[in-house]
Amino acid sequence: MYRILTLNKISASGLERLPADLYQVGSSLESPDAILVRSASLHDTAIPDSVKAVGRAGAGVNNIPVAKLSARGIPVFNTPGANANAVKELVIAGLVLGSRRICQAWDFARNLGGSDAEMSKAVEAGKGQFVGFELPGRTLGVIGLGAIGRLVANAAVALGMKVVGFDPHLTVEGAWQLSSQVSKARSLEELLKVSDFVSVHVPLVDATRGLINADRVAAMKDTAVLLNFARQEIVDEAAVVAALQSGQLDSYVCDFPSNATKGHPRVVALAHLGASTGEAEENCAVMVVDQLRAFLEDGDIRNSVNFPDVAPPRQTPYRLVCANANVPNMLVRIADVFGKAGMNIHDMVNMSRGDLAYTVVDLDTDVPAAVAAQVASIDGVLMARLIDAPRHHL
Repeated sequence: MYRILTLNKISASGLERLPADLYQVGSSLESPDAILVRSASLHDTAIPDSVKAVGRAGAGVNNIPVAKLSARGIPVFNTPGANANAVKELVIAGLVLGSRRICQAWDFARNLGGSDAEMSKAVEAGKGQFVGFELPGRTLGVIGLGAIGRLVANAAVALGMKVVGFDPHLTVEGAWQLSSQVSKARSLEELLKVSDFVSVHVPLVDATRGLINADRVAAMKDTAVLLNFARQEIVDEAAVVAALQSGQLDSYVCDFPSNATKGHPRVVALAHLGASTGEAEENCAVMVVDQLRAFLEDGDIRNSVNFPDVAPPRQTPYRLVCANANVPNMLVRIADVFGKAGMNIHDMVNMSRGDLAYTVVDLDTDVPAAVAAQVASIDGVLMARLIDAPRHHL
């Protein structure tokens, strides 16, 4: 029986995929095999020794201590693309909000007083301050062309916009999913210089913290609209507010309210709505649950942020998996343990990702616990686990 600890409300569509005869799910379980989270922070939480995996029902994992878990051989799973459409739709709404002064006009209208005739007169007198512009022919710069960035870029093309993208890590597969009308910027500064709108779609890591800083805001047009539906810390808010005050930037539309931007007439800050749709929550829950099941039941890794994708078909009922440091002779040492125990390896798959590697070993006979313990004791092995014979299939 596997025990799954949920630290946030997880969509029933996902939890229903955990068979009751094989899984116990709850928000106060002790000694869990895996943890499921959405926004709950694990940075100050003691992760029990029993935990074998952490699943995040969403794309960003800045609420999870990935480095600490990696050192313990614990994969962290996320759900790239599962909420991409929801975020894309909100970004498109942000383009309209930023180009037509809709929130400012709405605030103006809702605070009108007097008779209908007086209100009508006030509207005619005041609407000039909300004159906007149309999207066709304008240039959208998309920073980061992952699942969300690609959808945003393609949707903007469909709206008649010119789109330029920048992503030094764009994969060939990702490029195939982009409209041929999306042009490539040679640098971030080149993108900023030509864009009427700039939308950021990168994860929050050390390299992207404060990515849009004072120098990069200065490189933008003074008529530009900056959109941030990724993570708050990617944008230097102090630099943005200063640019808005000086007229160096037209508007800022984001999903992250703060005291720095609250009430500013050129800021539209929403209540972190990017993935807040029923469909996105279901998609994320289903995807992360399937990934946790595949890992716990078969040792497969798909969409881990710290370990490589490794999901070989099971060749025998007897499987051992281990997370290990990506160093020379590791496979030889693992195989040597089985050889000395007189056990035949039917298949062995090893993949690496940076300093980490993951090894799957299928054997022709059952693996004694003592042999598994010998593998776990190898210097550089972070985790070794026997996998039960298959019982369920996704």
